[in-house]
Amino acid sequence: MICQVRQCKHVKGDLNAPVTIIKYASMTCPHCRTWHINHFPEIEEKYIETGKAKFYMREFPFDPAAAAAFMLAECAGEDKYFAMIDVLYQKQATWKSGKVVDELYKIAQLAGFTQESFQACLKNQELLDNVLSIQKKAADSYGVNSTPTFFINETKYGNMSAKEMGDIIDALV
Repeated sequence: MICQVRQCKHVKGDLNAPVTIIKYASMTCPHCRTWHINHFPEIEEKYIETGKAKFYMREFPFDPAAAAAFMLAECAGEDKYFAMIDVLYQKQATWKSGKVVDELYKIAQLAGFTQESFQACLKNQELLDNVLSIQKKAADSYGVNSTPTFFINETKYGNMSAKEMGDIIDALV
């Protein structure tokens, strides 16, 4: 389940960590935003940075705005992917409603995008197809139908707090 298509990308932590956390998320999902801002920092500090777990981010966009946001994070480059995800979640209320493209461009500029590179990224059909293929594989093969959905060592879970996730991880290490 871990490495398919380009899914080995976007990982935080030691690849040899005993626990694997996979998060399927939509960038426009308010629950995903809440988890990322309120719970992920604790998971990162206690488990990812200590080598107990590795964390994979997987795209599961529910709408074109979420797909565009994931595409921009991808185009920002592997070294800026998670930083872009952080900013997109922090500013979710600003960009997900209203003039989505204009607001996404403002955020993309922070990552060094020009108008040309921004447009090229959003028009990249192969990249969009890759994002959508991850979503389709998750839905068809793993039964993902809501976000956030987590797999911890291949067991599926719904939305949960850092404490609930920590209890699961602690039982595995």
